[in-house]
Amino acid sequence: MSVKAMNSKEVARKVIEKKELFILDVRNEGDFADWKIEGANFDYFNIPYFELLDGVEEIIDRIPADKEVVVVCAKEGSSMMVAEMLSDEGLDVAYLEGGMKAWSEYLEPVKVGELKDGGELYQFVRLGKGCLSYMVVSNGEVAIIDATRMADVYVNFVKEINARITHVFDTHLHADHISGGRKIAEATGATYWLPPKDAGEVVFEYAALEGGNDVQIGNSTINIHALYSPGHTIGSTSFVIDEKYLLSGDILFIDSIGRPDLAGLAEDWVGDLRESLYKRYRELSEELIVLPAHFMIIEELNEDGSVARKLGTLFAENHGLSIEDENEFRSLVTENLPPQPNAYQEIRETNMGKITPNEEKQREMEIGPNRCAVR
Repeated sequence: MSVKAMNSKEVARKVIEKKELFILDVRNEGDFADWKIEGANFDYFNIPYFELLDGVEEIIDRIPADKEVVVVCAKEGSSMMVAEMLSDEGLDVAYLEGGMKAWSEYLEPVKVGELKDGGELYQFVRLGKGCLSYMVVSNGEVAIIDATRMADVYVNFVKEINARITHVFDTHLHADHISGGRKIAEATGATYWLPPKDAGEVVFEYAALEGGNDVQIGNSTINIHALYSPGHTIGSTSFVIDEKYLLSGDILFIDSIGRPDLAGLAEDWVGDLRESLYKRYRELSEELIVLPAHFMIIEELNEDGSVARKLGTLFAENHGLSIEDENEFRSLVTENLPPQPNAYQEIRETNMGKITPNEEKQREMEIGPNRCAVR
């Protein structure tokens, strides 16, 4: 039987379209338990590669004949070998090209909607990491918000639509992934914006993103309005775009809210988090479509693969927005938190410009699931 490579884009389409897929994951049990490819109709079997060195005969009956099968490992090599062994036994299977490393870095662009006077808003969904970044396009000008370190993806996308990047924003100093914002700005000559209250230790120049900033992108009727919304970090800033979309950064997610502890200041910032969610956001239109910087669970994806809900829907359904007792809220966001992101201190220092790890080290630093939320 044949062995073929299945790339991350193909897997992403299966996730978004809720297709069936059987994943034979040959990483160590702990790595699989911590982080795996998630899909609504995916089935899994995890067995470490080293247990298959003498052959795959003992697992043949665990591999379904009526489903598409992909073998997954960290970087590709082990999964390719297992797939070939299964093929030799008469099974038709694939292996994940580039392994979980490639899956972690794949970005799926999804058009969220139209803006005034012909503008467009895109969401770039990083399914393997739960990161969400954004691109505003208007009259040939582009703004990018909360870019991942895979800068080429955005730059090449902009080239394809014959536009140019004029502004790059980070809603806050990220602690779970390395920002590509500064790299994109340096490569394109765009202005790089960062909240100054998060930038006290950065070693590079930036434009100060503060509440009340209006930045024009293309046509003058399209603007990005900055809303100071501390809590996840002391500088966290949300954006209202086109009076229709609320980019909430890591303050508010679809099924959860942001954690305030990634700089070690949970007790100090919990009050800011509550004020941002329960006062500042309450003053906004409930018709605004919330576009967060992360998602936590695969169920947050819409039918088209986007992650978005109306603010009014979240006030009705998101538990983190309906806790009347302040002590209960404080307890939720400061106690029993999930593990902190892998290498989050090094990631923060990288985003400050204090350290410059090489590409492979950056990959290692980011490996693992999204852990920016509490629910």
